[in-house]
Amino acid sequence: MADAGGWSTIESDEGVFTSLVENLGVEGIQFEELISLDPDTIRSLGTVYGVIFLFKYLRPQATAQSSSPDGTPADPSTLSDSFFFANQTIQNACGTQAILSVILNHESASPENNNTPITLGPELSSFKDFTTGFPSDLRGEALSNSEAIRSAHNAFARASPFVDETARPQNEDEEGDVYHFIAYTPINGTLYELDGLQQSPISHGACDASTFPEKVIEVLQRRIARYPETETRFNLMAVVKDLRISAVEAGDEEALAREERKRAGWAWENSLRRSNFVGFIGEVLKGVVGQKEKEGQGAVEEWVKKAEGETARRLRR
Repeated sequence: MADAGGWSTIESDEGVFTSLVENLGVEGIQFEELISLDPDTIRSLGTVYGVIFLFKYLRPQATAQSSSPDGTPADPSTLSDSFFFANQTIQNACGTQAILSVILNHESASPENNNTPITLGPELSSFKDFTTGFPSDLRGEALSNSEAIRSAHNAFARASPFVDETARPQNEDEEGDVYHFIAYTPINGTLYELDGLQQSPISHGACDASTFPEKVIEVLQRRIARYPETETRFNLMAVVKDLRISAVEAGDEEALAREERKRAGWAWENSLRRSNFVGFIGEVLKGVVGQKEKEGQGAVEEWVKKAEGETARRLRR
């Protein structure tokens, strides 16, 4: 796999994912974090197109992760040209790739899924049309080289003046934890696992919109069971119909107001993600220190001792 190539890491966050696809022109969907492996929780969200699963990647030399022990690899020749699956050809892009694996497979209505089609917008519609008929490796290359998709992805990278990408250790892939995103979604009556590190989609059997909550939870539970009991670092995000639309259709003004407040909170959090506050914090500290110096050396020493005492108390707690 190629290096990051200008793709930054992004958080697994419902506000980040929702804003990312909206920046690409997608309409009528949002992401909701799932805090429990419960089919009823998924069903309560209304129209669910799929889920995005984040987990700690176990390297092939330590596990059979590279060849999925669950499910059956799909024969690419049996899939329609409109079926979107791309191999991951570059680091850091797996989050956006998992998102696209869901939404690009739900642009049209399906009798089995009984879902409202997702409006992709001009950018992603053009991208899917361009890559239709491509093998999965070329689709991955096309995704990695898409300036529009990369720009939307990088808009949510955390700003930090202390990160020097050129100084990252050469053996980073061998040291530290690596996390990976994959997608699960029902397509044409079958539940598919779409993982760019696999050679092809993984079929998990018959599944439609009504059976998706139970079916996907069963698959996820089996996958999580492959990890030690002490491993809890998982994250699950549902791709759902915009809950504001559902609230309007149901005439639920309280739910609509709640969703609008949520959107406002996402917008605020995303604005913070795009900024770093090192300069601001530095100026505040200089102002405080300057004020203490005016009060005399004793005031500075007292201030430092008070801070040290408070830090010690927090550490004891």
